[in-house]
Amino acid sequence: MAASSTSDPIVRVARFVDRTIAEGPGERSAIWVQGCSIRCPGCFNPHLFTTRGGTPTSATDLIARVVAAGTSGVTLLGGEPFDQAAGLAAVASGVRRAGLTVMTFTGYAYPYLQGGDRDVAALLEATDLLVAGPFEQDRLDHDRPWAGSTNQEFVHLTDRLRDVTGPDRLEVTVTTSGDVALNGWADPETLDALLDGLPVRRPRR
Repeated sequence: MAASSTSDPIVRVARFVDRTIAEGPGERSAIWVQGCSIRCPGCFNPHLFTTRGGTPTSATDLIARVVAAGTSGVTLLGGEPFDQAAGLAAVASGVRRAGLTVMTFTGYAYPYLQGGDRDVAALLEATDLLVAGPFEQDRLDHDRPWAGSTNQEFVHLTDRLRDVTGPDRLEVTVTTSGDVALNGWADPETLDALLDGLPVRRPRR
């Protein structure tokens, strides 16, 4: 888990979606970060393991983009958000100051994060709903929305997203150039059938 002391820290962003209904309750913005030190077997996003790549983006710019999107909040995914805790703490705090909600996914267990450094503590402080725990490919979760496996814990750090639920959704976007991108959740068999023969990027949990 990396620390930073800069006043406007940089986040390595793999993907930014201005508006989605597949990454948490309601309509939200979503930020996938580049880099993950956990590297769960069977992860949906192995291309985000490496710290190489991504677009270095200031926290200020990310806050402005989330607020401009006009959604109810932001969901932070990866990659591993807590590996870039300083930058995302600044993003989450700024989004919360604008009256929006923050949902954060992590492969770390919540008790482990509670013993983290000040940047980790700051990101937890600015998160309303935390989905915590490593992805376990032999424990796929077909019942709860947004979780990848049944071991993962929903930790309500505030009451702001406590009473919201929703179905799992798979969101497919086709660009004018013919590229296909998706986010949300589906089992591997469904994904393979849907995407057979298509050039696709799969930034997911």
